[in-house]
Amino acid sequence: MGSLFEAIEAEEAEVRERVEQLEARLAELTERLVAERERLSRLVITRETVGELLARMTDGSAVNGPVLETPPTAAVEEGSPFEGAERRVVGLLSVPKWQPGMEASVLPRVYQDILEVVDDAPGPVRAKQIVPRIGLPVENGKIEVTRSKLKRLVVRGWLDETTPGLFTPSRIRKTHSSNSP
Repeated sequence: MGSLFEAIEAEEAEVRERVEQLEARLAELTERLVAERERLSRLVITRETVGELLARMTDGSAVNGPVLETPPTAAVEEGSPFEGAERRVVGLLSVPKWQPGMEASVLPRVYQDILEVVDDAPGPVRAKQIVPRIGLPVENGKIEVTRSKLKRLVVRGWLDETTPGLFTPSRIRKTHSSNSP
C-alpha cells in the first residue's frame, strides 16, 4: 500500500508544481494586461485631447468630415534645416458642436451610446452609472475616459452638467427637438 500513496504524493507534487508555474505566468500576464490597458486608456485620452486642441487651432469651427478642408500652415523656425518649409496641421473633430437640427447620428458610436443612456435616464447620471450601460467594465480608467467624453459632450452643447459630475440632456437640445415637427 505504501507505494500507491508514494505514487499519489509524487503525482500531487508534479501537479502542484505545474499549478504554481501557471499561477506565476497568470500573475505576469495579468500584470502586463493591466499595464497595456492603462497605456491604451492614456493613448485614447491623448488622441482626444490632441483632436480638441487641433480643432481649437482652426478658429473653433465644427468639422463634419474627417479632415479639415483648409488646414492651417506654420513656417518652420529660422535656422532649422527645414527653413522655408511649411508644416500642415490636419485635425479631426469627432464631436461636432451641437446645432439645431443636428442628430446624434453625426457622433461616433460610443458618444451616441452615452447620449442615449443620459437621454433615457430619469434624472442626472454620473459617469460611473453610464460605464456598465455602454458595455464597459466598471474600472477607474473606463470611468475617467467616459467622464472625459461626457465633459466633451457638455462643452459641445449635447449635454448639461447640472452639478459637478452629474449629467443631463442639454436643455437647449431637448427644447429644440420638442419644438420640431
